[in-house]
Amino acid sequence: MEMIVAAASCSVLVSILLKYLKTKGFDIFQMIAWNYLSASILCFYWFKTDISHISWNHTPWWLIFILAILLPSIFLCLAKSLQFAGILKTEIAQRLAVILSLLAAYFIFGEHFSQLKLVGVVLGVIAVLSIIIGQVTEKATKGLNLTSALFLFSVWAGYAAIDVLLKYSSSLGLQSAVTLNLAFIGAFILSIIYLAVTQPNWQPKNIFTGLILGGLNFANIALYVKAHMIFKETPAIVFAGMNILVVVLGVLSGIVLFNERLKAYTWVGLITGVISVLCLAKAMM
Repeated sequence: MEMIVAAASCSVLVSILLKYLKTKGFDIFQMIAWNYLSASILCFYWFKTDISHISWNHTPWWLIFILAILLPSIFLCLAKSLQFAGILKTEIAQRLAVILSLLAAYFIFGEHFSQLKLVGVVLGVIAVLSIIIGQVTEKATKGLNLTSALFLFSVWAGYAAIDVLLKYSSSLGLQSAVTLNLAFIGAFILSIIYLAVTQPNWQPKNIFTGLILGGLNFANIALYVKAHMIFKETPAIVFAGMNILVVVLGVLSGIVLFNERLKAYTWVGLITGVISVLCLAKAMM
């Protein structure tokens, strides 16, 4: 469970850093691009990537290619969704991705759900929904147009797809580190190409903070993959535990750091989320 808690903490730290730096005039796209450079370097040394296992015949190039596109493009979809649909609807789409991940755990990875695990997962989904409902306002629930609906769907499906693909990559043995490392390198190359076309003027401050961001982002993904390796027979616990903790820690950071006000639904969600995590932790024993 410690791996999941650490991964969720790193994920929330990334969000806090992005939110803070955005207010200070930093360019989010430039930071995201350069974060993949430090992430790829850290991946090489952390997993001790064996470059001798890079071959045309045995390396899962299809998975590397998909991840290299998904990792940076999901950030772009997130930004567009925030622009067209607003932060609350985007938050709903991002957090409800856990439902697709849990369905994948059951139907794709064939996980058996014990009674306690099922209780933990159900409570977790209730916690996420409660927290989201607590943040929704009348203004945010007005109708969607086609553009905003498209980007919201992209965020919802994209985050779930990354969860499932990272789970799959964790089962590849020696190829797991190779796959993740090459995916980071590919994401960096594609992001730099995108920036070269759209934003030719790069600022050193964005490069420096992007490299720092990459350290946190890598820690998030590496710990998440490690958790899947440890609990390879129970991916639902990692899917649910990660998403639940990110929501709970995100709300707590909003209270402490950004003085956000919480509604009754949000408090219900926080309490339910804590109970859910305890149930999932007990199910691991």
